[in-house]
Amino acid sequence: MSKTKRVEVIDALRAFSLFGIILIHSIEHFNLYFLPESLPPVLKTIDKGVEKVVFFMFAGKAYAIFSLLFGFSFFVQYRNQRQRGYDFRPRFAWRMVLLLLFAQIDSFFYSGDILGLYAIVGFVLIIVCKWSDKAIFITAIVLMLQPLEWAKFCYALAHSDYLPPAQLSWQYFGKIYDTLTSGAFTETLIANIGNGQLFSNLWQVENGRLFQTSALFMFGMLLGRRELYLDSEKNNLFWKKVLLTGIGVFIPLYVLSFYSLESFEGNAFEVLNAIIIPSLRNFAFTLVLVALFVLLWHKAGMWTKIHRFFIPYGRMSLTNYISMGMIGSFLFYGYGLSWYKYLGATQSMFVGIGILIIQLYFSRWWLKRYSQGPLEYLWKRLTWIRFTLPGTDKVAFLKRF
Repeated sequence: MSKTKRVEVIDALRAFSLFGIILIHSIEHFNLYFLPESLPPVLKTIDKGVEKVVFFMFAGKAYAIFSLLFGFSFFVQYRNQRQRGYDFRPRFAWRMVLLLLFAQIDSFFYSGDILGLYAIVGFVLIIVCKWSDKAIFITAIVLMLQPLEWAKFCYALAHSDYLPPAQLSWQYFGKIYDTLTSGAFTETLIANIGNGQLFSNLWQVENGRLFQTSALFMFGMLLGRRELYLDSEKNNLFWKKVLLTGIGVFIPLYVLSFYSLESFEGNAFEVLNAIIIPSLRNFAFTLVLVALFVLLWHKAGMWTKIHRFFIPYGRMSLTNYISMGMIGSFLFYGYGLSWYKYLGATQSMFVGIGILIIQLYFSRWWLKRYSQGPLEYLWKRLTWIRFTLPGTDKVAFLKRF
């Protein structure tokens, strides 16, 4: 396979999303929610401010950017193989199976893995990759609007006694909490891969991530199709429009999230405000972040140099995503240093920054010596493994469709 030129702005944007993810995970103690009571009152006040700022900036947005770029990566691989005369879809299906295996590794250490969801939802890209841009865009919009939640909302309007079902995911989290706080290493791994994984996947389904992730994958694919990452007057105008649209949608949704609508009877607004409004609000702010990032990238000067410094971190996204869970669980969980007991949001944020710095310099060191990160290389090699049909000498049958 010939080497293709990477898109630097995408790698830098992926690094930015990982930065947001590591900050959120660290403040949450990698899903081990605990607020130390022994902290000084002043630090507790600072913690509240830090947590609000970090969550405002990155909660639900860093993951969304990461998902958007997953769809973009699929497009690049699909296009490159099509130019060589191959249909990438069968290989991509196999690639998602491999990603599911990587997700199991991550799930051993961290009960908030998203790779498993990506591996399942990724099959949607196989279905839609030959659709027209218009068909994909409309489908993505419908999915982003959370159709299932709107059905619940309409039902709640018609039935004032309707009560939204309790989320089952937290029952499974309750089963692993004691183990995460005080269990031995092997006990923690077993709890995470079992009930921890059930918690993570159920939580994502119950909170609309199934529809949202599918939509983001499609938008990412369109980002590649339309070559919106290139620096051109037309594209810069597009991103300015996206920026204004994102701001225009985010502000009313942000204000609306603080109020109940008295005209709605029963629990209708509770349904609306549980998933629909937060999902759309986060997506709108994601558009703001992505548009600002791309526009700043295309603006020559110091910003571009700063962005480029982080490119290696984004190029090793799989390695860094999985390793941050390994490092974080050791730092915060009971089998390791148990920092969940002692650190508030501010201290935990700096821990996250520390993990980022270690991973960043490791990424830069590694990519000076090798063309890919260790897990990226393994994923690629296994993706293109040569298969032999039983009873024949035919190999690589998944290369062609």
